Amino acid sequence: MAVQAIRVISITFSGDVAATVNANAATNAASPGKIDIITMSAGDTTVTPPTGGSTPVAVAIIPASCNTATITLKGIGADTGVVLHKTDPSNIALNSPTTPFVLTCSGTVTGCRLVWT
Repeated sequence: MAVQAIRVISITFSGDVAATVNANAATNAASPGKIDIITMSAGDTTVTPPTGGSTPVAVAIIPASCNTATITLKGIGADTGVVLHKTDPSNIALNSPTTPFVLTCSGTVTGCRLVWT
């Protein structure tokens, strides 16, 4: 059975600026609808998107709330990459076809969720 994913990023401001911004992505009718819980050791971890008839268009990287290690998103291990927040979720839109990417960690990262849409 096909899985459909509807992805929305919502940002709400309060205080001196009061506003809500919703960023709606296109509906993915071929989503893998998959959640992986992984543990990463210090160094490079290659992450391979799900296959098998689905087309992932995004991944949410959600570290555990107690994580203290840095996590750097890279195309390949030799890249400089972008350091992600240690505990806040990151939502990354992926181009099709999706290719593996690397998460480089400064220490062990336990219980990191990868939500594929």
